[in-house]
Amino acid sequence: MRMRIATPLLLATAYGLAASASAQAAQWTMATPYGDASFHTQNTKQFAEDVAEATDGELTITVHSGGSLVSHGEIKPSVRRGTIDAGEVFLSVLSNDDPIFEVDTLPGVAGSYDDAYALWQATKPMITELFAYEGLIPLYAVAWPAQGIYTANELTDPEQFEGLRVRAPNINTQRFVNNLGGSPTETEESDIPTAFSTGRVDAMITSSSTGNSMTAWDYVSYYTDANLWLPKNIVFISQRSFDRLDEATQEALMEAAARAEERGWQLSRDDNDASLAKLEENGISVSTPNEEVAAALQQAGDQLFEDWLSRADDEAEAALQAYREQQGN
Repeated sequence: MRMRIATPLLLATAYGLAASASAQAAQWTMATPYGDASFHTQNTKQFAEDVAEATDGELTITVHSGGSLVSHGEIKPSVRRGTIDAGEVFLSVLSNDDPIFEVDTLPGVAGSYDDAYALWQATKPMITELFAYEGLIPLYAVAWPAQGIYTANELTDPEQFEGLRVRAPNINTQRFVNNLGGSPTETEESDIPTAFSTGRVDAMITSSSTGNSMTAWDYVSYYTDANLWLPKNIVFISQRSFDRLDEATQEALMEAAARAEERGWQLSRDDNDASLAKLEENGISVSTPNEEVAAALQQAGDQLFEDWLSRADDEAEAALQAYREQQGN
């Protein structure tokens, strides 16, 4: 019987193969519900390109846009389960998990980009902690332009809200529409044209950006630029996927995320200006609310805030208070 002797050359080869296998490039899958025309998706895809370049291909992220891989409501659970590695969602769709996730959809809390960014910084520690509890890591968040109201007819009287079927993408917007006397309908961005053409909705609360990317001029004629709130998208990853990366790759990923956040906020500002011009160019009348409509929106917003206070815990209230003190409110 011949014995096999492990020579230094054989051992070196074995260790080399093991090291090669452990250092294999990581390939991540990421889902976003927004289409390629959205500046959010463009920013996310640039983030993925930045990561691949910064890591010399050691980490590649394939972005599946437009809800093509996972529906909006399933993105966070899918990342949590490890089905996919990363996701992007409209932050306030998570409001059933904790009221802090809907604080950026409260009228009057943050009415400018500077305020919205300060609100994100004030609430980020609590949001990060809540994500960590589920094995998730927030990478960055980017605001949408301020939300307004798209209608077929000019909005001049608060009574026009009565029974109006309004596209409302999250529970807080649905509450707001109810407060106005309207009938909220939850519709994903990609389904907006069908919702209007089939009569499921008569109006929608969303940004200039979404109106532009969804060619709102095909089904409405008026945009009331009400500056209701500046909601955010949040991009996050699985802690387990992150932990599998080496330290250098982790650092490169986080640096790319920081750049994506900075770039994304500027993209939002630029897209708002360009989208408002595009709306008008295509025949949509853009105006601010008159006194009567503004008063009705304010009242509905006050009700929304009182409802939020009744559900928020001490930590959420403290985060909001810290933001307000910082802003001098």
